[in-house]
This record gives sequence, structure tokens and C-alpha cells, in this order.
Amino acid sequence: MIAGVAAAETVVQRENVRYEYARVLRVTPVYQTLTATSMEQQCDDGSKISRVVGAVRNAIKRERGVNCRVVPVEHQFRRPIAYDVDYTYRGAKYRSRLADDPGHLLRIRISVMPAP
Repeated sequence: MIAGVAAAETVVQRENVRYEYARVLRVTPVYQTLTATSMEQQCDDGSKISRVVGAVRNAIKRERGVNCRVVPVEHQFRRPIAYDVDYTYRGAKYRSRLADDPGHLLRIRISVMPAP
């Protein structure tokens, strides 16, 4: 160190942390819609006239007059992927998107540090 010159030191402020609970006001699920396609057999009896003709044909030939084919059928599924949570802490309202439904109370992390 040179005489008369002070070395600059960096002071790292340690974060003051505590945990408390906030009251949950509302939980709204966020859904993802998935579409799956499966192959299913679909049979047509036709119109009333063709059913009557088919019934006569079945009675005469003892054959089944149903037209069947395999067709793609889409199914939609909804599943929750997150939850928008409205909560209050010391009179202020907040909103966070969380992975799970927190219930009636939400554990929150409080951090206090001096502003630079």
C-alpha cells in the first residue's frame, strides 16, 4: 500500500431473509389443450330406406348390410399446467404463476436490503 492512499474495499451486503405466510385470495388454473388422434371403426346403417332394403337383403341372404371403415377421430384433453395465484401480504395484492395450487396460505420469502 502506498502511503496516504487508502485501498478501496468492496463491502458485500448480506441479504436479510425471512419467511412468512400470505393469504390466498384466488387460484385460477392455467390449462393446456392437447389433441390426440386415434383410429376407430365407424359403421353406417345409412338412411331409413337403405335400412329397410338392408333388412330385406339380410333376411333373404342372411348377410349383414352394415358399411364399416376405420377413420381417424380427434379427442381433446385439457390439463392444468400452472396456477395463477392472487394473494395479499400486509395490505398489498400480488399475483404469481405457480406450479402447484398453494391452498389458503402461501409461504413467501421476504428479503430486506438497503437500496444503493
